[in-house]
Amino acid sequence: MKIDSSFSFGDRLDDIAAIQAEFQARERLGFDGVVTAEIRNDPFLVVGMGAAVTQRIELRTGIAVAFARSPMTTAYTAHDLNVYSRGRFTLGLGSQIQAHITKRFGMPWHGPAQQMAEFIRALHAIWDCWYDGKPLNFRGECYRHTLMTPDFTPLNTRYGRPRVVMAAVGPLMINAAAREADGILIHTFCTPKYLEEEILPRINATLAERGRRREDFEVSFPPFVVTGRTEAEFEAAKQRVKYRIAFYGSTPAYRPVLECHGWEGLQPKLNQLSKNNGWDRMPDLISDEMLETFAVVGEPRQVAQQIKARYGHLVDRLTLESGLSEDVLSEQIRIMRG
Repeated sequence: MKIDSSFSFGDRLDDIAAIQAEFQARERLGFDGVVTAEIRNDPFLVVGMGAAVTQRIELRTGIAVAFARSPMTTAYTAHDLNVYSRGRFTLGLGSQIQAHITKRFGMPWHGPAQQMAEFIRALHAIWDCWYDGKPLNFRGECYRHTLMTPDFTPLNTRYGRPRVVMAAVGPLMINAAAREADGILIHTFCTPKYLEEEILPRINATLAERGRRREDFEVSFPPFVVTGRTEAEFEAAKQRVKYRIAFYGSTPAYRPVLECHGWEGLQPKLNQLSKNNGWDRMPDLISDEMLETFAVVGEPRQVAQQIKARYGHLVDRLTLESGLSEDVLSEQIRIMRG
């Protein structure tokens, strides 16, 4: 099992040296990869900063919003980062929800599963042209790419195409990931029960239909973690994770996870609060039972043991948040690797 570190750089883009030092620290600690998300900033920029100062560690987006871009622009960016990092880049894509795509990014929405599957097929059609010399003639319902001239074809192809992994929650998206991608990014809003009973059987069935082997398909998961070095830190983490569970639980797309535990009645209550600016009241609806079902809870070393016990037999990669000291993170890595 590989262990990645999440990378939250906030609004510190003016301090490139500090960002690069954090990448180097994660490589020194022995993490297998660093995962950057698209929240307030573009994740690709930060991957480039990390690639410049590291040698071994994998560099991954987790996630970049696919539908905010075209397959062609994404193909160029992913190709360049893979070359720049000497083959260490993995493109992690997610769809986001319709409101953000149409209202924030101002881009078209064709339905997430269909559009994401076509987006990844389009990427590979473009890369087939660049890396294998095939004519570019991709004609889908959402995307069309039929023009590629020598002047615009990358020549530095020695590292090959980047791996593509895809975020998924619901059954249609899980099927799309198993059909088209090299791996799946399981959403944090997931429980061991939902993973074992709903997600993995669906992945295995779809892979079998496509004649693909499970060992060639990567399952990655970033668990919720409640921990801290002091009681104050622990309580702050507890409230923060309860808020995030409530936030995700308010979204109809994530209702199946609640249904798996008989908590589907919670979703409309959270959704109503979210629509009425009741964000501060939403965590109060998350019980301690729910918290401990979604999150691993305990002091840092206990958390590492729980993560290994819960997920070590289910996933190929785990992503840890990295707010703890280097000695504690090093000990957690040692425990999880066993």
